[in-house]
Amino acid sequence: MSIMRQGLFSPRNLVRRFTPVMRPGAAMTNGARPIHAIHTPVKTGETLGRIGALEVRMARNFKEVKKAQRLRYDVFYEEMSAVADAHTLATRRDADPFDAYCDHLLVVDHASMKRNKLGRLKPEIVGTYRILRQEIADRHGGFYTAGEFDIQALIDANPGKRFMELGRSCVLKPYRNKKTVELLWHGIWAYVLRHKIDVMLGCASIEGTNPDALAGQLSFLHHNARAPEEWRVRAVESRYVEMNRLPADAINAKEALRALPPLVKGYLRLGAFIGDGAVVDHQFGTTDVLIIMPVSELNTRYVNYYGADAGRYSS
Repeated sequence: MSIMRQGLFSPRNLVRRFTPVMRPGAAMTNGARPIHAIHTPVKTGETLGRIGALEVRMARNFKEVKKAQRLRYDVFYEEMSAVADAHTLATRRDADPFDAYCDHLLVVDHASMKRNKLGRLKPEIVGTYRILRQEIADRHGGFYTAGEFDIQALIDANPGKRFMELGRSCVLKPYRNKKTVELLWHGIWAYVLRHKIDVMLGCASIEGTNPDALAGQLSFLHHNARAPEEWRVRAVESRYVEMNRLPADAINAKEALRALPPLVKGYLRLGAFIGDGAVVDHQFGTTDVLIIMPVSELNTRYVNYYGADAGRYSS
């Protein structure tokens, strides 16, 4: 998720940079250890990695989920352009029914202690991701992403694979750096391994609700990162926004890539695919694209970096 090095901005190099050259496959190993070497599910509150004072772990209780919701509010509503309803304004928390049964990944800073209502010092929550596994979604009416993209067709076409949704990603502004992002992805990778996930998916947002103003970014994704047919998912018909707004030879690839949100660029570097069509989310002031990341398609550099057993930042 770091910025691209200078000298790699030709269209050919841009595509090469974002296209995994090697795929790990289901049986890929790092040394003698297979991809699914860990079989113990992630426990509530378990530490998944640490760099200095920063720790990545799962939320321990609803109080910590509420803190994550307040962080999301600060980022989505205060810093960005999401439109809050009366309840959200009153609670100053970004919350919805999915929070009750999702897992919440947290980055906490033990060097920044905050007093809770009881006066006790607690480490500050500075980053979060919301995770929803398929078996949990099936018991509660499906995935959040299904409101924007027809992901059920993909799930039905892959009955032997375990899907997982990523969403509500945000990091407090002073912590938007390589260290925090790496810890979040270390936690996600540990979670994927322990729950034996085959496919990650979720919406990624580009700020703005005018697709014409985002034509360069959307067209770049359409021409360079669209999912192959077997992984392609279409936006729901009533909300479908065409991404193919410019011909490939009319795109300034350097500018389009620079404009893309860091999170989207990070997903691409991991080997993610982009779905067919975008969706405008007026509440959050964004245009959403679908990210599809089959574990078997992940870039080997990512797998090797964090370790086939997610051991790079283990505490």
